[in-house]
Amino acid sequence: MASAQIFGLQFGLSLVVFSLVAVWYVAPTVRPLPLRDALPPLLLLNAMRVVGLVFLVPQVVDPRLPSSFADPAAYGDLFAATLALISAIMLRANASQALRLALVWLFNIEGTLDLLYAIYQGLAVNLAANQLGAAWFVPTIYVPALLVTHMLIFVLLMRGGRARSHDSHAGHHRDAPGEAIASGR
Repeated sequence: MASAQIFGLQFGLSLVVFSLVAVWYVAPTVRPLPLRDALPPLLLLNAMRVVGLVFLVPQVVDPRLPSSFADPAAYGDLFAATLALISAIMLRANASQALRLALVWLFNIEGTLDLLYAIYQGLAVNLAANQLGAAWFVPTIYVPALLVTHMLIFVLLMRGGRARSHDSHAGHHRDAPGEAIASGR
């Protein structure tokens, strides 16, 4: 099997597996929680995006790894990790809800765009053909996990911190925005 095929298979299968973990286990656990409690674990996983700096370490990756991929991937991850950590801390602090939510939205938009741009750049430079060394697992295992956490965070933000929305007048239950996606319905 060629490197590009293995790369694609690992990325795709990782995305499927992490999506199933999210739908079957993570979403049901965080769905009933307020955002203050539901988001920090997802944010802290993203705070470890400092691992993306490995693309700048010539002892780990081939020094010929194109800087058009390595630099934005590394520094974009560093910025996303910083925003994720600040967001997690602010969620647990007594900061205003508007500030907390603005930081999480900023992180999630920047972090998602950073990953999508890295995927685009990775395809443009044929990343699978480069010598990634131990860093091979960043785009094939960690990036799919991060993409899934971003989707979960978007779903949680869209539902606005409520597990369910009830129509108190009619007594009817209706799903909160994004709840059907997170619950697999």
